[in-house]
Amino acid sequence: MKLVIVTAVQGFHKQVIHLFNEAQIESFSESDIDGYKNNNPIFLSSNWFAAEKTGNESTMIFSFTEDQKIDELFRLIGIFNEKLETNNPLRAVVVPIEKYI
Repeated sequence: MKLVIVTAVQGFHKQVIHLFNEAQIESFSESDIDGYKNNNPIFLSSNWFAAEKTGNESTMIFSFTEDQKIDELFRLIGIFNEKLETNNPLRAVVVPIEKYI
């Protein structure tokens, strides 16, 4: 059993849920988060509110699940990211679990 974590901008929330379902990951949790990128200093200096950094509304969806389901989810995420026309790909990581109850 491993922990898979996927982050995405809020606009892709429904698509991520669909990918989890396609990978047959039926139990998962989610949390709304703010995503940040370090901006180019040139853009910051031209911004009236340069001292203020605003985050992008994002989502984090995670599940404790089996390796084969994670492999399928990563395959589906890869296909999804290849078709993107934005600079906001889905990000995914896997964390091994040593013990669980």
